[in-house]
Amino acid sequence: MKFRPCIDIHNGRVKQIVGGSLSDEGDSARDNFVSERDADYYAGLYRDNRLSGGHVIILNPKDSPYFAEDLRQAELALSTYPGGLMIGGGINADNAQYFLEKGASHVIVTSYVFREGRVDYDRLEKLVEKIGKERLVLDLSCRRRGEGYYIVTDRWQKFTEVKVDAAALVALSAYCAEFLIHAVDVEGKAAGIDIELAGILSTYDGIPVTYAGGVGSFDDLKALEQAGRNRLDVTVGSALSIFGGKLDFDEVVSKYGRDDRD
Repeated sequence: MKFRPCIDIHNGRVKQIVGGSLSDEGDSARDNFVSERDADYYAGLYRDNRLSGGHVIILNPKDSPYFAEDLRQAELALSTYPGGLMIGGGINADNAQYFLEKGASHVIVTSYVFREGRVDYDRLEKLVEKIGKERLVLDLSCRRRGEGYYIVTDRWQKFTEVKVDAAALVALSAYCAEFLIHAVDVEGKAAGIDIELAGILSTYDGIPVTYAGGVGSFDDLKALEQAGRNRLDVTVGSALSIFGGKLDFDEVVSKYGRDDRD
């Protein structure tokens, strides 16, 4: 299991938020941590620790008055660690190449592809045609509904009818290089991982899958390693010491900062 770092940007600041609290109305969210540093500081930290495959996520919509500053922060991160970070948040077929040229290794896409409750394969194929599947990460972040987990879009606010399971991962893997999956119901709470979702994801053994949500301790990391059958990578946000949490960043890097599956 490999540690994937993150830089979440909301209202023009590097933040850690409670994922389920995010709302476009009033650009509001419940903050766990608001950094006094710009995004390039964190990008430089990840670069210097040789952490690859991390992601930068813009959490405001394009029509937000904060979006221009979000974009500036994101570009600071990408220019500081070119080729070392992916970017998501409002990515579509028209702007994906722009972010790759700015230094992103991949673009991360959800709402552009999953819309009106389903997979828009026309848009997905258009995106692949423009940038290639090897530069595309699909964000399958999901919330529980009934007995299953369903992809949510528009900054985790709208449910789709697309269920997250091994069959969906197999079908969608034909179009992308990796999956990023936030367990939105526990995201930002640092109070334990979603064991059931991790178990579902562990039934898939294909392209890389990164799990995010709920990690608050080294016990949680060990539980994810076991539940995910060492098939999942992990993102840790609010719990990290660099974001005001109790998990020592250097220790996490020491234990999980490399891919040990080879």
